[in-house]
Amino acid sequence: MLSTEENERLTRVGPGTPTGELLRRYWMPIATSAEIGPRPVKKRLMCEDLIVFRDGNGKVGVVDRQCAHRRADLSVAICEKNGIRCGYHGWLYSHDGQCIEQPAESRLNPQARIKAYPAEELGGLVFTYMGPKPAPLLPRFDLYVWDNVLRDIGHAMVDCNWLQAMENSVDPHHVQWLHGHLLNYWLSTGGSTEQTGLFTRKNVKIGFDPFEYGIIKRRVLEGRTEEDDDWKIGHPVVFPITLLVGGAGIHQLQIRVPIDDTNTWHIWYNVYRAEGAKPAKQTIIPSYEVPLFDAKGERIVDFIDGQDVAVWAGQGPIADRSKEMLASSDVGIVMLRRMHKEQLERIAAGLDPIGTVRDPAVNRCIELPIEHNKLGETAMFRSELFKHQAIRHSPIVAEINAMFDAAERDDLVTAK
Repeated sequence: MLSTEENERLTRVGPGTPTGELLRRYWMPIATSAEIGPRPVKKRLMCEDLIVFRDGNGKVGVVDRQCAHRRADLSVAICEKNGIRCGYHGWLYSHDGQCIEQPAESRLNPQARIKAYPAEELGGLVFTYMGPKPAPLLPRFDLYVWDNVLRDIGHAMVDCNWLQAMENSVDPHHVQWLHGHLLNYWLSTGGSTEQTGLFTRKNVKIGFDPFEYGIIKRRVLEGRTEEDDDWKIGHPVVFPITLLVGGAGIHQLQIRVPIDDTNTWHIWYNVYRAEGAKPAKQTIIPSYEVPLFDAKGERIVDFIDGQDVAVWAGQGPIADRSKEMLASSDVGIVMLRRMHKEQLERIAAGLDPIGTVRDPAVNRCIELPIEHNKLGETAMFRSELFKHQAIRHSPIVAEINAMFDAAERDDLVTAK
């Protein structure tokens, strides 16, 4: 358990809070590229109200939502070649927040400026950096830069603190019950004869190892050995807000972006990679909303991610960890909290936190470890994900399946 004071320290993300200052040392997704067009878009990130825009040259920018003049909302603005112009009185701001035109004034006031943050696009997402300068490099993780793949981006707003989602990522034992037994119970009580056996197997051993970007998770399932990918390779929690999962050609970054202290933008960044396949290059990476509530306003729990969100939010807007009772199986949660506190100490000492990238040579393509034969069942794993995971809502499911089917037919021909 944590004291109330410790819980506040690890969960709150506003400017000036300990964890808010830590998270501002990392590039954060703020939008999908596809949603930033000719009109500015309102966004909220770590308790700050911001505008994301694309100028006339196609460059994205992130600025304060309010104009410096009379606090007009810059969502009512004009995106121009060199910046964003307030629709109220025409004040024009460059990407760095400096006001460069004041049409009704005889002299430009050099003190007129608004808050602005660096912004970059990568892999169909818009990222911003809200911390002290010099900014580190935006990490080019492999999923963002691979060629010959298909991508899509699912997303949803989750009504709880970001840390509840991240602590779930270092809790392997929940898979057997929440995504195995509960899923089967929900399917059977809903009239379905379908059952899943993939996620009901017990973990006989779990392990967690720190690495340069966070924590590697490992497990040995009943009937499997330490020679299996789930133990030998594992998969990572990329500190502070990302989990990488996947297998069987499906790779998924689950990114938990803190909107504020009690709301999280959850992103499912999906990459589909079939051996030997060369799908047509996507000009736009499609994005879609993952529904979490049904027509009656009840949480949808017949799929893995809906189950996760239901239990995260069920802990309350911010889980009261002063009332929890951790057990020996919660070793991963203990490690994550310890890592979190260590990074708070590092930035207090003027050091970079874990995972900071400043070397361009390192940043060409950062490969993250991931199992290939997930849970020992490659074909079944892919099938289960398309039925019981957020990717079932992808608008390109048919295209994805066609790519995998074609690759498997080519493998059969080659084998003959």
